[in-house]
Amino acid sequence: MHFALCSTNFVAAPSRRGAAATRLQESQAARAFRVYNRCPMPNQENNALEDHPGSSLRAAPARARPGWPVQGAVLGAVLLLLSACAVGPDFKTPDLPAAASGADYTPAPMPARTVRADVPAGQAQELLPGRDIPAQWWEVFRSEPLDRLIRASLAQSPTLASAQAALRQAEATYDAKSGNLLWPQVTAQLGAQRERASQVSTQVPGGQLLTLYNASVNVSYNLDVFGGSRRQIEGAQAAVEAQRYQVEATYLTLTSNLVTTAIREAALRAQLQATREVLQAQREQLGVIEKQFDTGAIPKSIVLQQRTQVAQTQATLPPIEKSLAQTRHQLAVFAGRLPSEEGLPEFDLASLSLPDALPLSLPSELARQRPDVRASEAQLHQASAAVGVATANLYPQIQLSGSYGNTSLRARDLFTGPTTLWSIGAGLTQPIFNGGALRAQQRAAVAAYDSAAAQYRNTVLGAFQNVADALRPLELDATTLQAQATAESLAKQSLDLSTAQFRAGAVSYVTLLTAQQAWLQTHTALVQAQAARYADTAALFQALGGGWWNRGELANAAIAPGQPAQPRPATQAAAQN
Repeated sequence: MHFALCSTNFVAAPSRRGAAATRLQESQAARAFRVYNRCPMPNQENNALEDHPGSSLRAAPARARPGWPVQGAVLGAVLLLLSACAVGPDFKTPDLPAAASGADYTPAPMPARTVRADVPAGQAQELLPGRDIPAQWWEVFRSEPLDRLIRASLAQSPTLASAQAALRQAEATYDAKSGNLLWPQVTAQLGAQRERASQVSTQVPGGQLLTLYNASVNVSYNLDVFGGSRRQIEGAQAAVEAQRYQVEATYLTLTSNLVTTAIREAALRAQLQATREVLQAQREQLGVIEKQFDTGAIPKSIVLQQRTQVAQTQATLPPIEKSLAQTRHQLAVFAGRLPSEEGLPEFDLASLSLPDALPLSLPSELARQRPDVRASEAQLHQASAAVGVATANLYPQIQLSGSYGNTSLRARDLFTGPTTLWSIGAGLTQPIFNGGALRAQQRAAVAAYDSAAAQYRNTVLGAFQNVADALRPLELDATTLQAQATAESLAKQSLDLSTAQFRAGAVSYVTLLTAQQAWLQTHTALVQAQAARYADTAALFQALGGGWWNRGELANAAIAPGQPAQPRPATQAAAQN
């Protein structure tokens, strides 16, 4: 909400103490600004219009008083002028750091393509700067079970339902505040009262019993001369905006958790399968060794060593199975289900496709795409409006009231005869002394603004860190996978050769055991490296905001990156009341 006619703006200037109209105690953020009050201060008198910058109105000299029509016109112009006055800062979106105008998120530029490896999930990925992000970004993995799971989870997730309910609460609070502050309050009253009037008032010996009937309509309105009500509504609107982005952040977190948990399940299944393959190979080798022992070709110590190796590999299976079960339980909860419910799909790496091309938003666009940054900006806006409310409380409060009705001693005469009564009035309340409470509240509001501004900067820094943390693993994990694929291939060749040579008696058992351990390690590491590439891809989409601006009303917050969230107009809210 912007009022350009009469407002208090934060203007960049050297720090001054005592000269500012509101005499704020200096703080880290307030020292960078000077407060200009372009509305008449409470201690100003009839020269207020003369001191107003840019005003063409001047107080008339006392010796040349105009007639009532002219005074009425001047008074109307004054009220019109003051009605556009809103003290306090007009909010402006903070500027991003200068480095955000560049093209890179990391100190060293990212390569255009990652390296490739001749194994599943080993294809090269290309970064496409400036490419837009799809709304259903998880579809890049081309997994129909994953897509169905996410869509079903969005419909029954209690976390998302809670965020949406909080949004409806914020919207209702905005509607209520708009109705209370922007519109006159009209009430109807109908009553009857039985009383005994005294002899003094009725001139009847012993007094008299009377029944008094009354019906009236009462109207009251607080004239928002200095914008305190409008600043409150501005703060409520910013609260709605913040909650809408919180819904989007919840939506993004939920979908990201579902994708990464499904990838973790697939990785654990692959790791479990790899361990079982190694175990099977070790058991087959144990059978050969036992036959050699039966013929007396080798000592029993070699048999025991191989049995130990099989037992050690067998012991690694239960921890993997435990992690897999816990991951499945977590996936069920993310999907809004009990762990015991059936129908949860199973995921493996073979059912997922690694995308060849990845969109990469420009750094200058990131802050408008991240819902957590937009929510923090809205909270900063809310704190800015609170400064305006605290400032407006220093100024006079003007109340208008009126009533119209009838009163009678008999019900049938209530709306007939000379029983009509009416009243109209105005009141002004100016704080004079309250022990410095209002000034302290204003300083507290500025301190809260300082805190929100620092939190906003921290959120922006965290957003850029998230993207940088997601980009580097894309490059390095691709290199890791390439190296692990080579290491696993060589280890498998070494194991095959050592096995054949051991059976022929050309090498010792120690050589065979070393080859078995090397293949177990490299085979498991290869599976982990493959899973890491899927997880890195999901992390990048999450860090870039998830493409929520390209979606419809799935999360009840369809807001384009370059547009602020707009709650329902106050006129619409009032019409519903």
